[in-house]
Amino acid sequence: MEKFIIEGGNPLSGEVTPAGNKNAALPLLAACLLTEKEVILHNVPTIRDVLDMRNLIESLGVEITDLGAGSWRVTARTIRPADLNPDVCRKIRASILLAGPMTARVGELRLPPPGGDIIGRRRLDTHILALQALGAKVEYKRMFEFSAHGLHGADILLDEASVTGTENAIMAAVLAKGTTILRNAASEPHVQELCRMLNVFGADIENIGSNTLLIHGVDHLHGGEFSIGPDYLEVVSFIGAAVVTGGSVRIKNAAPEYLNMVRMVFNRMGVDWRVEGEDINVPAGQALKIQPDLGNAIPEIKTNVWPAFPTDLMSIAIVVATQATGSILFHDWMYPSRMYFTDKLGGMGAQIVLCDPHRCIVQGPTPLFGEKMESPDIRAGMSLMIAALAAQGKSTIRNIEQIDRGYENVDGKLRNLGAKIDRIRD
Repeated sequence: MEKFIIEGGNPLSGEVTPAGNKNAALPLLAACLLTEKEVILHNVPTIRDVLDMRNLIESLGVEITDLGAGSWRVTARTIRPADLNPDVCRKIRASILLAGPMTARVGELRLPPPGGDIIGRRRLDTHILALQALGAKVEYKRMFEFSAHGLHGADILLDEASVTGTENAIMAAVLAKGTTILRNAASEPHVQELCRMLNVFGADIENIGSNTLLIHGVDHLHGGEFSIGPDYLEVVSFIGAAVVTGGSVRIKNAAPEYLNMVRMVFNRMGVDWRVEGEDINVPAGQALKIQPDLGNAIPEIKTNVWPAFPTDLMSIAIVVATQATGSILFHDWMYPSRMYFTDKLGGMGAQIVLCDPHRCIVQGPTPLFGEKMESPDIRAGMSLMIAALAAQGKSTIRNIEQIDRGYENVDGKLRNLGAKIDRIRD
């Protein structure tokens, strides 16, 4: 077990480059199962979740060679529906992403229940219903059993805009006979990347970036190369760390085109940045102040499906709000445990009222003080790191394996920006 020791109060300064998008890397690795040809993936993040996914697909017979500099050669020439390690499946929710490609390519998969962050119930019904609509049979007897004797296109209305549910449906539909119309589809950047990569490999997907995808099934996919885009969640994490420390940071290759809604929300807390080509420049000394709604009403930041404000950035926005003047309400209706980390911010001195499992009110600014804490999940863990960077004194964050699941060398990157962070083995 390892922990971070963070000495707060140091403005960040310098340049940083985000890693490849974790939430893109996971489905792209799963999509490699759809072709027997060689695939080269670039900008693969070296994080725990990605390494766990590699473990799983290698157990299915996939050959993966690390080419260095974040590039992997992935060859699924012969794959088999082997028994997957339940302990590894329990670590990551993304293990469910194997269902679509394995059902399409092999017609069979036995999958132990997937795991992931403990942020509330995360239903799998959307995946099951979509695959059943394409002709798959699904049974659950302490383990999911997927089977199919050829998939067929269908007109599918997803019962919710699930990101991984959309990705599973896409991967199954590209090899199905006929055309699939996928309605109420998620359209996050990583869903768009999956569609673009599959098209590079010979798939025929239309309306990429919309909520209605048109997928014309093909007989087979060929190989090729694809580069994973930057992780916009990591980009916003560095923006948050810069503004709460009063620092100035340039984020290289940040894909700012995906951050328009995030920018609107952060503007309401007095945060802004300059877009310079593909870079984002966060200026120092921003006057953080909450902008009230019309009539001087307390503003509400509410999560929703893309392109609205994403749930994974809620905890970072809450930390930023603790350093802004005024009151603001945060509402995450998606996950009933997302807000529970706020008690740790309260222990650091933040003025936060947890209204219910989905809502909290933040009154700022309040000075934060160093504290000893546990990281409950990936995003909350990163948010506690940001709070510790802004705090006076020393903070200890344990269970940092959760943070390492989603952030590549985050302590090293922050140290290069001037943060005082030590990684200590207990």
